[in-house]
Amino acid sequence: MRPLTEEETKTMFEKLSKYIGENIKLLVDRPDGVYCFRLHHDRVYYMSEKILKLGTNFSRDKLISVGTCFGKFTKTKKFRLHITALDFLAPYAKGFGVAAKSTQECRRVDPMSIVVFHQADVGEFIRNEDTLT
Repeated sequence: MRPLTEEETKTMFEKLSKYIGENIKLLVDRPDGVYCFRLHHDRVYYMSEKILKLGTNFSRDKLISVGTCFGKFTKTKKFRLHITALDFLAPYAKGFGVAAKSTQECRRVDPMSIVVFHQADVGEFIRNEDTLT
């Protein structure tokens, strides 16, 4: 387990900024302590410094994971977010919403009508934010 290099940090923060903007600093400087990102087997883990110190008691080959996996670096050095990061990113997300008719309204429609429900992910909303009306 090691700290991220300058290039790895830049790549990861660019990806995170697409979803939470400038709120990245709120992930590191939290009121309940200082948190950090560490790399272990091409995966980025998010943990408190207290947990980090406890994790140093184990050798790298014996250690499976410490903290929450935020994502991983691919062989081409791109960063992919994991679903486990969602709990930490959701409070700081730039925007997300779901709009649909109620179940009762869907039941009352004409029998020949088509009811479609599209639930977008946060990334899709942000990517298409400029074109949405």
